[in-house]
Amino acid sequence: MKTKLFILLPAISLSVLLVIQACKKSSSDSGTTTTTASVSALTCASATISGTAYASTAFTGTAAVPYTGGNGKTYAAGTAISSTGVTGLTATLAAGTLASGAGNITYAIAGTPASSGTASFAITFGGQTCSFAVTVNAASTTTTGCSTSATTASKVVCLANAFLATLTTAQQSTVVLTLNLTNAKRWSNLPCGVSCRNGLAFSSLTTTQLAAAKAVAAAAFGTSSGEGYDEFSQIMAADDYLGQTASGYSSGNYIIAFLGTPSTTGKWMLQIGGHHYAQNITYDAGSVTSITPLHQGVEPKGSFTLSGTTYSGPLESEHTAMQEMLGSFTSTELASAKISSTFSDCLMVPGSTTNTFPTTKQGIKVSALSSAAQAKVLAAMMPWINDVDATAAAAFTTIYQNELADTYVTYASNTSAVAGTASSFLTTNTDYVRIDGPSVWIEFICQTGVVLSGIHYHTVMRDHTRDYIGL
Repeated sequence: MKTKLFILLPAISLSVLLVIQACKKSSSDSGTTTTTASVSALTCASATISGTAYASTAFTGTAAVPYTGGNGKTYAAGTAISSTGVTGLTATLAAGTLASGAGNITYAIAGTPASSGTASFAITFGGQTCSFAVTVNAASTTTTGCSTSATTASKVVCLANAFLATLTTAQQSTVVLTLNLTNAKRWSNLPCGVSCRNGLAFSSLTTTQLAAAKAVAAAAFGTSSGEGYDEFSQIMAADDYLGQTASGYSSGNYIIAFLGTPSTTGKWMLQIGGHHYAQNITYDAGSVTSITPLHQGVEPKGSFTLSGTTYSGPLESEHTAMQEMLGSFTSTELASAKISSTFSDCLMVPGSTTNTFPTTKQGIKVSALSSAAQAKVLAAMMPWINDVDATAAAAFTTIYQNELADTYVTYASNTSAVAGTASSFLTTNTDYVRIDGPSVWIEFICQTGVVLSGIHYHTVMRDHTRDYIGL
């Protein structure tokens, strides 16, 4: 028995030694065959973000994420990781080599944030996971950066976000509303302030906020002299003029609202309105898709002086263009265009029980007019079309010009008008004219003054197919 034990002990010892050696060999192999990069910890909370991201504005930057316990291995570039929370951004790992210890890994950030807030990126690297965040601002608090916007529509979005950035959270919730038909139809031709409109009153804004709001209007309405923003400013001045003698009239009662979130990728509507003004412009994917409903009126209709500035008549270009159109018609053409109805206001004003387009067009078809008169019809549309930015105005001019032959012109009253004398048209209460095309609808009427003696003007521009487009 002792002999067998003596023989077995060396064998067992050898076996144990071999096992130990084998284990040692395995451990050594593990160390030399590890080819993947690994770290012992990632510190996403300390990630450093380059650049400043703004909502609806293209952004490129980097995120440097600290790590510890790097194993000195190289690693390849990663695939794009989409942001959560604020969407629209991606983070892509850049290739590199880990330090043997602490260092940073770098992600390239790119894209256009869909909104303001926090864009989060969940990452996995070297056996560790964490999430880093990129703060997305509503917009620059100044409008300077918007001057580099590629298109007018993107500039309007940039300025809209700049305006929002000047507001409190409560104000923002009042300005940005749901884009739906109910809100879209909430505009008025009356001095009813916020009781009949969406959004924030100009009188409630600080000087900085008001300047930012008007910057949005200036970009959206265009810069044509006597039209667009210039005309809008004159109509507000006319209300301030009325406010000197009557309550309820003031530029402070003008309202701004965004239906939907201003964006170059989504759909939203800009609403700015007050007594004698309502502008509703719809943007979709960075383009203007509707410039109506548009209401404009003015009292006094002619020149007035306010705070040392004399205004010559905010709607005189509209009035003159319509006069010249009717003045270009022959007696026969006028006879075909005239209807016997008497109008006290535009048909397509908001809230009217007759606020639906007539099923039958009235008056004379433009294709039946002389070439000169046809040109005057298109010219008569331009003061309304030019109340938006030049790009949108050009697009809608093309649409309405292509439909010109199938457009109708009608007018009513004008009992003292004389064929061939443009100035004899649209001079008296109830004098009325309408342009009604396959798409375009424009009305102009003379009404007895409400605050002042004499007449004042009401106009409305609508579009048969593009009002409240898609709602």
